[in-house]
Amino acid sequence: MNKEKFFSARNVALLGILTGLVIVLQLFASAIPMFGVTLNFSLIPIALAGIMLGALGGTIVGFVCGLVVFITMAVLGQEPSTAFLFQTNPAILTIMCIGKTTVAGAVSGLVHKFIAKRNKTVAVWVGSLIIPIINTGIYMLGMVLMKASVAKFLGMDVSTASVVFAVVFGIIWLNFLLEVIINTIFAPAIYKIVKIIDKR
Repeated sequence: MNKEKFFSARNVALLGILTGLVIVLQLFASAIPMFGVTLNFSLIPIALAGIMLGALGGTIVGFVCGLVVFITMAVLGQEPSTAFLFQTNPAILTIMCIGKTTVAGAVSGLVHKFIAKRNKTVAVWVGSLIIPIINTGIYMLGMVLMKASVAKFLGMDVSTASVVFAVVFGIIWLNFLLEVIINTIFAPAIYKIVKIIDKR
């Protein structure tokens, strides 16, 4: 998608809607508790941006989502665990918060474009699926990199910290499965509705 085509009136309007939606969902529907885990709907607009607007659109919406996460949860301390990690290793936490959704949005757009040449339906599903995979993968990588600094901050030895992190990873894995289900159901469904409206 060239620059002129990307900044068409339709795409700018769609980018504005998805950016606004990701902010609202991140602020009000990013951690809905249910049976001990959380439901996160804020990845859906990132997937839609990558699918409908390509890598650049996915990157922009993903970056905005990550920035909102960083400001609200780390800097303002709305999520105690993120605020705590920000104190132990602010550099890695900052990169992790902003980078995970930014990279996920970019890769989703690239993967969708590549697969769409062969099968558009599969491309939409894979573009939606790749978001939670990359988002969770980068988050877990960041957690691994911060393990030593967290252990030092709490005065733990590495083996004790490893046990704590194993429990945390179990929770992250469960949340990941929920994110996969939510994204692969809602993003393709919303995309299909938008395409129907576009045709009309």
